[in-house]
Amino acid sequence: MNICCEKGANLMKLSTRNIIKGKVTHVQEGMVAAKVKVDIGGGNTITSTVTVEAVKELGLKVGDEVCVLIKASSVMLGKE
Repeated sequence: MNICCEKGANLMKLSTRNIIKGKVTHVQEGMVAAKVKVDIGGGNTITSTVTVEAVKELGLKVGDEVCVLIKASSVMLGKE
């Protein structure tokens, strides 16, 4: 699958099939990890935990348009 999140960027081939565009609404940096919340529309938010280094390298800040790429070997649900 080819994706291009940024206008004029090179296309990258990825095996990820779950790609959702959204807008960063919150960045909370800790000592090593950061929580990044992304509004994907319809009242839905995805929260990603990434390294603080990744936040800095990507220059992530509130208001940025981003692509959320989800690739998981398992998805778990629980109910009480």
